[in-house]
Amino acid sequence: MRDDQTVRTGVVVVGAAPVPAGADVVARAGHGPAEAVAATVARLVPSLVVVGLGARDAGLAAIAAVLARTPGIPVLAVVEPGADHTLVLDAVRAGATGVAATDDPAELAGIAAAATAGRPAFSPGLAAVVLESVAAPAVAVPALSPRESEVLRLVVEGLTAKQIAGRLVLSPRTVENHVQRLLRKFGVPGRGALVRRAIEHGLA
Repeated sequence: MRDDQTVRTGVVVVGAAPVPAGADVVARAGHGPAEAVAATVARLVPSLVVVGLGARDAGLAAIAAVLARTPGIPVLAVVEPGADHTLVLDAVRAGATGVAATDDPAELAGIAAAATAGRPAFSPGLAAVVLESVAAPAVAVPALSPRESEVLRLVVEGLTAKQIAGRLVLSPRTVENHVQRLLRKFGVPGRGALVRRAIEHGLA
């Protein structure tokens, strides 16, 4: 991102960790390009991680590695306009908060802002693709503890893990653990799908 774009969008790039295309992206014993990306994210603790999926497997592995090391951090995947929908769904399954497919800096900044706030963030048309992919027959509402219900309500409101932690007087790690349990209980791949499922069940 050029400096003039940074000023216009309000986005500040705090670091970059490129993953070489064609590299062995499977992290073994904490090594490999994907793990290097995850280590950079853990060191810098940014508000948002942006992962380009020009190198498909490398990008998807980086998303998974980042979230394995820093659960709950917002990750925005960026694909080429007109990218195959399979790639978009793979990014969401890997844990991406949203997917952007645009060359417009202003549009990208808006999507990034939504992802940073923990809200579903997609370029026009992509949200419908994701929602359709997770559509399923009605199922019973999973049993939630009072604390999980509180966390779910605040996730739907768009609060970040840190904001939820402050509201409920918990540690961010505890909040992230609750979110991961909610994802498992609802059987969804990420926060966007979790929000949709909660609304469908009348839990928010």
